[in-house]
Amino acid sequence: MTILTTILLCVSGLIIGVLSGYLIRSYKGKLSLNSAESRAQRIMQDAKRDAESKRKELLLEAKDQLIQEKNLLEREMRERRQELTNVEKRIMQKEELIDTKTVELEKKERDIAHRESENQKIEAELQNEFERYRKELEKIANLTQEQAKTMLLKELEDTVRFESLKLINKIEEEARRTADKKAKEIVVSAIQRNATEYTSENTVTTVSLPSDDMKGRIIGREGRNIRTLENLTGVDMIIDDTPEVVVISGHDPIRREIARFSLERLILNGRIHPARIEEVVEKVTKEIEENIMEEGEKAAFELGIPGLSSDALYHIGKLKYRSSYGQNVLGHSIEVANIAGIIAGELKLDVQLAKRAGLLHDIGKGSVVEGEGAHAIVGSEMAKKFGENEKVVNIIASHHNDKEPGSFEAYIIQIADAISASRPGARRESLDNYLKRLEDLENIANSFTGVDKSFAIQAGREIRVIVANDIVNDEKAEFLAREIAARIESELKYPGIVRVIVIRETRVLEYAK
Repeated sequence: MTILTTILLCVSGLIIGVLSGYLIRSYKGKLSLNSAESRAQRIMQDAKRDAESKRKELLLEAKDQLIQEKNLLEREMRERRQELTNVEKRIMQKEELIDTKTVELEKKERDIAHRESENQKIEAELQNEFERYRKELEKIANLTQEQAKTMLLKELEDTVRFESLKLINKIEEEARRTADKKAKEIVVSAIQRNATEYTSENTVTTVSLPSDDMKGRIIGREGRNIRTLENLTGVDMIIDDTPEVVVISGHDPIRREIARFSLERLILNGRIHPARIEEVVEKVTKEIEENIMEEGEKAAFELGIPGLSSDALYHIGKLKYRSSYGQNVLGHSIEVANIAGIIAGELKLDVQLAKRAGLLHDIGKGSVVEGEGAHAIVGSEMAKKFGENEKVVNIIASHHNDKEPGSFEAYIIQIADAISASRPGARRESLDNYLKRLEDLENIANSFTGVDKSFAIQAGREIRVIVANDIVNDEKAEFLAREIAARIESELKYPGIVRVIVIRETRVLEYAK
């Protein structure tokens, strides 16, 4: 074999080998591609089967849930329809009941209207019959309806009044038997438990001199010293022929005390001239003011009365320098407070109120001069300014009956005031002067035409005038009261006010035998 042949054979063999290899690789690639496609198809088929299965499961679950919700909704709808049915039934029943009641009411209204019509007819007939009988009775009795009614009411009033008087007298008699004994025990106990150290004191209006030579020094050159002293103290000093005495005159008791203390200190020191007088008066005035406040605080502390204003305490202290018929007003006020507190305690009433009102009841006397007005009214107005309550104000105003008492404590203060003022030795007044004042009041009242009797009471603070009923009518009684008051004001001198009461009444007396 030749080389060419060999080469050709080798080349041919190489080409055949390459082709064979290519063909083998191509076959193998085709085989692997077919295998992958088949696997992919199997996977897709499996995925489709799983997806279809899942879809069917989800559809089944959705259908089940939809069925459940549908059943629930249908059940709720059935329940609501049932409730609506029940509500409609109840409404229909109520409507039927309302219709029934409406029919009944209409029937009743028709019956009532019919009865009213019949009643009006009957009432008209009865009215006619009544008028006929009334006219016949008036004709028989010879009296009109008003006259008969007046007679009947008068007889009934007299009967009721008689029976009520019998009952009142019986009750008063029973109460008097027990009350008199109890009242005496309470008053006696109050007096015994409140024994005081003194009964009265005098207001000093004179100053003793060591010698008559001192009068000239008090008067001073051309009267300068005495004029300065009078101007500063507001009093009049009388230096007459009375040996070794200077008389101090003035309406204000505190000014008199300032003048007295100042004069005594000037006499004791011996140096008397205008500058020294001014210095001493100023110093004494301050001391008196301080003493006034201390006395008010002391009185309130001793009685255990808290809450009094500083103005009230000051005016209470001023009462130390005021006397009434020789009785010191501050001592009298403290005594009244103690007695009133004891009586109020025995009667289970307000002890603090009684004590407070008792201490303040004469507070107006420290600021009232003669003829200015009733100290009770002035004191009540002062207490109102001091912030006291209405009960205290009323008690002060009514303790001499200038106003109507408004509480039991007000009557207790009247009793305590009378006990303190009227006990032996408490006050000093000339019996002749006292009787003369009462007699003058009664004489003035008796001098008027139509006056039957007159009585001066309340220590001359009140006069009651009884007039003849057939001479003095109601209008004349008012005029008579004004005339009597005017005569008393013009002809008499008296402290405070005098209340004039004119009494006109008709009395009918009968005896049962």
